[in-house]
Amino acid sequence: MAKICVLLCFILLAASGFANVSGSEPKEKKVGIYELKKGDLSVKFTNWGATIISLVFPDKNGKLADVVLGYDTIKEYTNDTSYIGAIVGRVANRIGGAQFTLNGTHYKLVANEGKNVLHGGLIGFSDVVWKVQKYQNEGDAPHIVFTYHSADGEEGFPGDLLVTVSYTLLGDKQLSVKMKAKALNKPTPVNLAQHTYWNLGGHNCGDILSQYIKIFASQITLVDSHLIPTGKFASVKGTPYDFLKPKAVGSRINKLASGYDINYVLDGGAGNKLKPAAVVYDKKSGRVLELSTNAPGLQFYTSNFLKDVKGKGGFVYEPHAALCLETQGFPDAVNHPNFPSTIVTPKKPYKHNMLFKFSTKAPYAS
Repeated sequence: MAKICVLLCFILLAASGFANVSGSEPKEKKVGIYELKKGDLSVKFTNWGATIISLVFPDKNGKLADVVLGYDTIKEYTNDTSYIGAIVGRVANRIGGAQFTLNGTHYKLVANEGKNVLHGGLIGFSDVVWKVQKYQNEGDAPHIVFTYHSADGEEGFPGDLLVTVSYTLLGDKQLSVKMKAKALNKPTPVNLAQHTYWNLGGHNCGDILSQYIKIFASQITLVDSHLIPTGKFASVKGTPYDFLKPKAVGSRINKLASGYDINYVLDGGAGNKLKPAAVVYDKKSGRVLELSTNAPGLQFYTSNFLKDVKGKGGFVYEPHAALCLETQGFPDAVNHPNFPSTIVTPKKPYKHNMLFKFSTKAPYAS
């Protein structure tokens, strides 16, 4: 009920759709739409969830298409249950049992997926209005910066947290995403992820099963029947999870219960430097997405649970309509000491970088 009340308040801000960002009303109280454009690349955002709502670039024949799933109005985003395009947190992915212990204190969180927590709880970062700290749609590096102050005790997490997400267009069709978080008074787990649903053929072209993907990871984190990590790792070799060499997304998907939804342990580990995470190639359109990150993990998700979702222009999204490439810390890391730590302290801030490169240059033979 609490989530419904909060959402209704925000919906009133933009009952007729996306709010106009001009005017005298404070920016942090408005839900608006913002565009960054450079050359052939155009990206639109809303400060509801710091969400990517469209990304348009040409195919090999110069035809433009929007390659991310989404909705036509802000009301539809506030009612969304699939985290489409949003920043998710305070802790992305799952926390088993909706609880953890930190420095001797046991914390009970707000469960929102059975007994577990998914993507921050009942009202995570995808379901709040972010402040637009900076917006510049001109020059060599058009950018927008969103900020959010997450209060101590929000969804059960300890400590006040100041979160910043910056989207910047760079070079030739490149999108930089930089996520930062600073614990203001207490240690706390932080694991942010960008949850865009990608379909390089266009958001309304059908499924992504014929698109090719390469994932730079030799291992996955094993999970139980509720998708909670067991703490163990497994090699991808000889399994349907092996994308060390590019393969069609759908080439072995029928060997899985419903599709891909697993954390890959990226080769190269964690650090400050960007490393390759994945390359997606749609042979029909010629579009290519190359993703690099400094995060240790990548959740590869093939939109298994989308069903009869009415999206942009009335197009209905079904299972496997898109794929998500969520770079992240490992799921449930707060309950697995052998996983890279996701604990942030006032002296140890959180930094998570992603770089998307879009082109029509075939990255490999298919």
